[in-house]
Amino acid sequence: MSQGEESLLFASLGVITVFINFVSSLLSIYYCFQEKKPSVNLRWNGTDCLVTRRAGRACNGSGLVAMSHWAGHSPTAAKVSLLVLLVSAVCSRTSLSERVAEFALTKIEESDIKDDSGKEPIADDDADPEDLEVFYPTHQWQALRPGQAVPAGSHVRLNLQTGDREARLPDGENGKSDTRGEKRRRRLDKMDIDSNSFTSQELKKALAKMKESEKAERMAHEEEVRKKFRPIHQLKEEFEKLHVKMETDYEIMDKLISKFNSSASTLDEKVAALYDLEYYVHQVDNAKDFLSMGGLQLVIEGLNSTEPVLKEHAAFVLGAALSSNPKVQIEAIEGGALQKLLVILATEQPQAVKKKALFALCSMLRHFPYAQQQFLKLGGLQVLRGLFRQKGTEALHVRVVTLLYDLIVEKMLLEDSQHGDQTEEKIQQYRQVKLVPAVVEQDWCVVVSKLLALPEHDAREKVLQLLGVLMAFCRERYRGDRALSAALGLLRSEYEELAAEEQRDGDKDGYFKELLGSVNTIIQELG
Repeated sequence: MSQGEESLLFASLGVITVFINFVSSLLSIYYCFQEKKPSVNLRWNGTDCLVTRRAGRACNGSGLVAMSHWAGHSPTAAKVSLLVLLVSAVCSRTSLSERVAEFALTKIEESDIKDDSGKEPIADDDADPEDLEVFYPTHQWQALRPGQAVPAGSHVRLNLQTGDREARLPDGENGKSDTRGEKRRRRLDKMDIDSNSFTSQELKKALAKMKESEKAERMAHEEEVRKKFRPIHQLKEEFEKLHVKMETDYEIMDKLISKFNSSASTLDEKVAALYDLEYYVHQVDNAKDFLSMGGLQLVIEGLNSTEPVLKEHAAFVLGAALSSNPKVQIEAIEGGALQKLLVILATEQPQAVKKKALFALCSMLRHFPYAQQQFLKLGGLQVLRGLFRQKGTEALHVRVVTLLYDLIVEKMLLEDSQHGDQTEEKIQQYRQVKLVPAVVEQDWCVVVSKLLALPEHDAREKVLQLLGVLMAFCRERYRGDRALSAALGLLRSEYEELAAEEQRDGDKDGYFKELLGSVNTIIQELG
């Protein structure tokens, strides 16, 4: 036990002794007067005293000498004696209090543990330390400001020199208070995300937990899928047991090319092989593999076949492989595919063969200025112009118009785009393609205008689009064309009625309204 604790214990025992002596004295005096005893022996504060009813009292010390003066007045003297005894007890209590003052560090401050109502405050474990003015102490003693809360487990003392309360972390800690961390972990476990009460670090931790949860769910889903479906190697083994082999696209195309090139294959087998090849070469990667396997050259040679059905399907496979595939386009034009396609379109061939040949030609020319230049040099426009003179080729007319429109607009859009190194190079290539002058020179203006008499609205739309593009080059020719003016007038009347019917049905921006707008635009430019 420390020296301060021993002093406090002795002071408490002294107070209890004084109180017992005081009570005993009161009881003795009371008993003296009530029982009419001649005297009462008292011992007060270490002094022997004798209290009498009539003769007063005598003391061996100076404890209560003042009472002897009132010995002749029994009732009054008794009251005065009681009063003096009470004053002496209070004085003794005061002196004891002064003796204990030196141990102020052991005094419990009631203000620290009780509120204004005198009740002990109830700690709220769920109180958010960030919502209060919380003081987070370190290992050094730090002064507290009024109203600051201290986390549980911290050491608090009263500095007698400065009068401030000070706090520090308990010994053996890692330098951090666990209270704040516990509160945050509790909140993160609840996932009560609130941007006003959470810091960025807390939100990052919450997001990390979410990612871990998503990863766990994904792994659980993958495991569930594995249970439902068998792996590919197991399927291959089972197919091999069933004498069924899983083949890649490359292996399938290699077999089809071999069948088409085999002299032992019948015509139907060759046609079937070409039909299947067309399905695979639509994909860009498969078309490149088709080129590396030598299949492209075989198909180009198939355009010279004496069998129209082989020509048709060979042109179909060629067009599918050429679509949006520059590498195949270059190899095809170097292999002589352009000349062979123009020959098919210029000679007597079945309608189906010419249709597939035109499809392959369109696939070769789009977005390939070099092929367009070679097309003009080989007289490709004259070949297409001849299709309008042949009977039974009406279904090809709209396709030719669509091809010319796409080629003209393709060049215009490229010239209007932002220039870069590659774009500038391509523009230089397109400038060598003199498509529009050749179209005007070969009188395509009149050929196109006559197609407005077609009954299909889709065909009319394509013709109106090409007329709008050619208007800048064929305006003078169109102004003198009465047949064109009459055709445009009939179309405007027809589409006004159809557009009005669309509006009555609730379609304000319908298809026929767009066609009517195209017709009105051409009429205004001609006027």
